[in-house]
This record gives sequence, structure tokens and C-alpha cells, in this order.
Amino acid sequence: MPRFVIERDIPEIGSSERDQLRGAAAASNDVLVAMRSEGKNIAWEHSYVVQDKTFCIYHADAPEMIDEHAERSGFPASIVTEVKARIDPITAEG
Repeated sequence: MPRFVIERDIPEIGSSERDQLRGAAAASNDVLVAMRSEGKNIAWEHSYVVQDKTFCIYHADAPEMIDEHAERSGFPASIVTEVKARIDPITAEG
């Protein structure tokens, strides 16, 4: 299943308290459960929270599912980019 990086513009998200982030995660999870119950193949791996953005890693059959999740959850999907490869320090080893 393709992996996507989703850049979400959310002003001051980096200042959110843990309970606010927990609520946001729960809202996202609720939409994901609903979408999967409709036969849509989508999953959230994790997110990075910075000052005014989040960078979320999702798996989905198509980018349109990312857009649908964003619309249904109320979290913007400002930029959606499909991951073509993953590298790390071990990649350099022969």
C-alpha cells in the first residue's frame, strides 16, 4: 500500500497541550475506523508536530482517500506527497 507524507497547516499546533493532541488523534482515529468500515484501505502511521504544522505519515490505496479523511476529520491536507523510497543510515552500508 502506498505511503504518503501529509503536510497540514495548523496554526500554533506546536503549542497544544497533550490532552488537545489526544483529542485530535481520537477524532482522526474515529474517521479512519469509519472509512475502513466502508472498505477503504487507509491507516495512520504517526505524525510529527512542529510549531504551525503537522507532518503525518499515512498508508492509503490512493491520495483521494487522504483528501477524504482530511475533509471528514476537519484537519487540512495542505500538501499530500507519495513516498517513493525510504532511506536511513543503514542504506549506506553495502
